Amino acid sequence: MTDIAAFLQQERPAVIAAAEAALVRMHMPHYERAGADTIQERLASLFDRLVESIAARDLTPSVDHARRIAEERFNDGYDIAEVQTAFNALEEASWSCAVSRLEASELAEALGLITTVLGAGKDALASTYVSLAASTNVGSLDLRALFAGTS
Repeated sequence: MTDIAAFLQQERPAVIAAAEAALVRMHMPHYERAGADTIQERLASLFDRLVESIAARDLTPSVDHARRIAEERFNDGYDIAEVQTAFNALEEASWSCAVSRLEASELAEALGLITTVLGAGKDALASTYVSLAASTNVGSLDLRALFAGTS
């Protein structure tokens, strides 16, 4: 069985390059102004927290990083959609790499770990943005009502 964190670390340059290419194609104003070096640094930092969380089986590094990102980008005037897109680009690039290089028997674990870590980060990002926008403390977004039907 492949060590998923080690596998991702080995594929780091390819994953970051693919995520960066996706962001560039989307022509998001803040990321275009930030420039290629800044985009690479930010994606690398997010990727490193992904690998760290997977290796430790601990969401804390990714969740804490997402909260810091939310505060920074919110204060810099980024729309939450731009920041979510960066997370999504990294997730898609990570998935693509895993699908193309891992054995089929290893995909469920790899994709599950990637999705779990980045999903927790996206939840922390969104709840932090909402808290900042509303100037209140929102612990978590509870979206269950959207799926429970009418009450």
